[in-house]
Amino acid sequence: MSLPRAFALLCCAAALAVVCFAGQATMATAASVDWPDAFQQNNRLGRGVNIIGYDPLWRDPSKARFKDEYFKLIREAGFNHVRINLHPFRDRAMDQQDKLTEQYLKTLDWAVEQALANKLLVVLDFHEFQEMARQPKSKKPRMLAFWQQLAEHYKNAPPEVLFELLNEPNSELTPELWNELLRETLAVVRQINPKRTVVIGPGQWNNINMLEKLKLPDDDRHIIVTIHYYSPFDFTHQGAAWAGRKDKVGIAWKGTDSEKQAILTDFHKAQAWAEKHRRPLYLGEFGVYDRADMDSRVRWLSFVTREAEKLGWSWAYWQFDGDFIVYDIPNNRWVEPVLKALIPPKSKQP
Repeated sequence: MSLPRAFALLCCAAALAVVCFAGQATMATAASVDWPDAFQQNNRLGRGVNIIGYDPLWRDPSKARFKDEYFKLIREAGFNHVRINLHPFRDRAMDQQDKLTEQYLKTLDWAVEQALANKLLVVLDFHEFQEMARQPKSKKPRMLAFWQQLAEHYKNAPPEVLFELLNEPNSELTPELWNELLRETLAVVRQINPKRTVVIGPGQWNNINMLEKLKLPDDDRHIIVTIHYYSPFDFTHQGAAWAGRKDKVGIAWKGTDSEKQAILTDFHKAQAWAEKHRRPLYLGEFGVYDRADMDSRVRWLSFVTREAEKLGWSWAYWQFDGDFIVYDIPNNRWVEPVLKALIPPKSKQP
């Protein structure tokens, strides 16, 4: 199926907009298209990048850092999808009745429209992991309300739009409690989007070691499983004050046999689980904080991405700008060593 050329907001019902997508001469709705299975979708996701999670555009579009033309730049650089990080609680996107505001949906529609217009798939990632980790039971109604509305809003979107139920469940949202919540949330989505690809990861920050505790409905095969990877953490997060490592810098990753084997052991463990359960894997986040030396960053990123691709995983780098950056917005240029580590020039996909 060809990606749609245009995306228009056509109508409003029950205070929610219904988004309709149109392709050239042939019109396709979510009900009529031939939906790809999860493995096909994972292959189409390919290489991606996380975007606009911490951009001020969510509260004030006039202050946006991210511009329309960046979607084209991302596609031309060789990426196949964007993972849009959504913080509706933080961004005051929900009113006292837990309804999404018109302005928030308008901003989100802009991002989805621009991505699709540039032949990028879209993962809509509910990124409220901190709130859900602290108060999973009291915040559950808001999370379910968010997904009920988003599922309705994008029910006519093409298969190129995927839903990710929750980024990095952790802390009070234990793996056991997460299994209960993910089933409730998935049921809300499936009432309106029975075949849409949904991304779900294990507990404790989408940790590979928690895959065995992840319980998914066996009869739902429109699911991609996501994992995140930032190991060794002392290396990938050196200098990050918010990770308690402000002054812990100067840690190199030389790519020794033992360093590589540590990563391979983790990846092969994840792959063994995926093969056993017949689920495709998506490396939804990975990266190295900017204060690590560039040579070490390049070595680690090159190794992680190539090994993930050898296993048939899709991936999304953390992140476009802000920190861990691959694009330098103030200077309007790619961070070339990082970009080339992620996507070697000769390996760009059409």
